[in-house]
Amino acid sequence: MTPTRSSSYTSAGVTIPSASDINAAAARIAPHVRQTPVLCTAAGDLGLGYPVTLKLELLQHAGSFKPRGAFNRILAARELEELPAAGVIAASGGNHGAAVAYAARALGLGVEIFVPELTPPAKHARIESFGARLVRTGATYAEALDASRARRAETGAMEVHAYDHPAVLAGQGTTAREFEADAPELTHVLVATGGGGLIGGMAAWYGGRVGVVSVEPVACPALHDALAAGHPVPSPVGGVAADSLGAREVGKIMFPIAAAYVSAAVLVADDAIRAAQCLLWDRLRLIAEPGGATALAALLSGAWTPPDGARVGVLVCGSNADPATVVS
Repeated sequence: MTPTRSSSYTSAGVTIPSASDINAAAARIAPHVRQTPVLCTAAGDLGLGYPVTLKLELLQHAGSFKPRGAFNRILAARELEELPAAGVIAASGGNHGAAVAYAARALGLGVEIFVPELTPPAKHARIESFGARLVRTGATYAEALDASRARRAETGAMEVHAYDHPAVLAGQGTTAREFEADAPELTHVLVATGGGGLIGGMAAWYGGRVGVVSVEPVACPALHDALAAGHPVPSPVGGVAADSLGAREVGKIMFPIAAAYVSAAVLVADDAIRAAQCLLWDRLRLIAEPGGATALAALLSGAWTPPDGARVGVLVCGSNADPATVVS
């Protein structure tokens, strides 16, 4: 079943992606992204006592869900003849940069990626492997974003924002569209949250028909703090998953979606994230980066407990980690 809202709508002056936007994104990006598989674990596989359905988005091109939004943003601009000759530019903690670089190479575009100093070397290498010009600058994603925007003003390149653009959210929403098609029985889906493009797109697709649970590190509580305040607010950035989930503030487009459709927002400690990484490797032979294991950490640590009768899905969203940090 798909959401009943079929056209984009506006909340507080912000255009929010609709089901038809997400369907259009799915058609647009289909030649360029993988339909990632789901893995249905048995009650004992993860030591939880109940089955969990994992969507393995860590098997996506460039190692995360991010190509969905990147391709949709670029291809939609090309359809509208809004794609400049100067190519594209983006700021990223790592995964979005790799995705934009991958998309730009696939589409024959020039690309510059700005990353903060906290981005690990494995992600530097990933970005550069796709032919991007990589610029390391600033202590945080926000500082890298400011630097990229100064550069954009010089070159005229098109910004592909990591999470705060309707086309990016619509692209990320295709993750939920696939998950629902493959696992329509789910009542709750857990999603790691950084700037909110992924959970915003997924919650827009589900539209309240499934309980969408946000999971963030204690050290990166941007959505948790925003929901408590009633609007996006600056939050701390730190911890083991800061390179992928370390947004200072959630996006303005995703916030009204989260306020309407995110059923819970929980926090997990770094130790719980590391434990989830180790369990994914030990039980399933999957290498997930810290951000990719964060949603599962909520179940393993008890930060979120499913209600009786729940059928639970978890998005494993990224794999861009040095295997030596996971496999001992």
